[in-house]
Amino acid sequence: MGALIRVVGLSKTFSDGPAAVPVLSDLELVIAHGEKIAILGESGAGKSTLLHILGALDRPTGGQVLFEERDVFARPNRELGAFRNREVGFVFQFHHLLPDFTALENVMMPALIQGLARDDARRRAAEMLERVGLAERAAHRPGEMSGGEQQRVAVARAVVLRPRVVLADEPTGNLDRVTGDTIHALLLQLNVEHQITIVTVTHNERLAVLADRRLLLTRGQLHEEPWDAAAGERAESA
Repeated sequence: MGALIRVVGLSKTFSDGPAAVPVLSDLELVIAHGEKIAILGESGAGKSTLLHILGALDRPTGGQVLFEERDVFARPNRELGAFRNREVGFVFQFHHLLPDFTALENVMMPALIQGLARDDARRRAAEMLERVGLAERAAHRPGEMSGGEQQRVAVARAVVLRPRVVLADEPTGNLDRVTGDTIHALLLQLNVEHQITIVTVTHNERLAVLADRRLLLTRGQLHEEPWDAAAGERAESA
C-alpha cells in the first residue's frame, strides 16, 4: 500500500542555555498504511521526540511531516488539533488516565472532544472496553484497577475513534512481562483487524521483533535494524 506518513529532512534542536542541542538531524522515514514499526535506541536518542512530532504534539525545527502527502504543520492550529483527535491515537508508558473519571468516561473523552453525542460516545467506549476485555470494569476508576488494566483502558481510549495511526511510547515499559505481552498482543490484533498503523517506541527487543520493520535511532537518524526473527535476536552482520 502507499505511504500514510512521509518524513522529509526532519530536524529538531533544543536550547540548553546559550547552547543548541540537536536531537534529530535530516531524518527520513516512510510509513505505509497498516504497517507495524518498532523504533529502538538508547535513552536520550530522541525516540519520544520523534513520536511527539509524528503525532503533532511538538513541532520540528526543520523538515516536513506529510500525512497522505499533506504537510501536517501547514495546517492552522484548530485544524491541527482536529487532526490529532481524529487521525492519531496515543499510548504512553504511564497511562495518563483521569483519576476522578471511570474507565468508561476516560475512553469516552476523545469522542466527546470530537463533538459526538454523549450516547454515541458512550456506546463506542463500551464497545471498545469490551474489545480489550474490560467491560466489567467500566464503572471503576483508575485507582481501583491494576496497572495492566489501566494500560488496557489507555489503549481503548487511543483507538475508540478508529484512528489511522497509533503512536505508542514504551507502552509496556512499566508492566511485568506477562502483562506487557498482553498489551503488545492487543496492539497487534488491532493492527490486523482494523488496519491501524502502529508505531512503537520500545527498549524491548523481544517484542520489537514482531514488527514489520525495526528501526534504530542513533545520531539523529533512523537506520534499518537487521534481526534473526526465528531466534528473536539481533542478526549478526556479515
